Amino acid sequence: MEQRERLEALLVDHEGERLKPYRCTQGFLTIGVGRNLDAKGISQEESRFMLANDIRDAERDARTFFPEFGYLTANRQIVLIDMAFNLGLGGLVKFRNFRYALEKRDYTTAAAEMLNSRWSGQVGRRAETLARMMRDG
Repeated sequence: MEQRERLEALLVDHEGERLKPYRCTQGFLTIGVGRNLDAKGISQEESRFMLANDIRDAERDARTFFPEFGYLTANRQIVLIDMAFNLGLGGLVKFRNFRYALEKRDYTTAAAEMLNSRWSGQVGRRAETLARMMRDG
């Protein structure tokens, strides 16, 4: 075993590894193997790595929500992925009338359903932008 591998194993043994944030014994918000989020945070590279993983998950959820996803224009696919990213699959499936409009390829109604939701009031400009992208393709 190389020195770095031995060090990693030792640190995991000493620090533990948690995949969700927690408060360490000193009260700092911590994640992973002792990463002090309060003091160190994360780098932009780490943020973008997590974003790429989250986009992959959101695309999977968008495809689950709307199996005809592949037939949509690129902009409409982006809309569904953005919504899945924000809402999760559990939130997205509540948009029944929106999905029905998508199935009918009625993008004007789909956009209206997006704006006629509690979500729209919560996210404001995001909903307006996405609804315009859905309507215009």
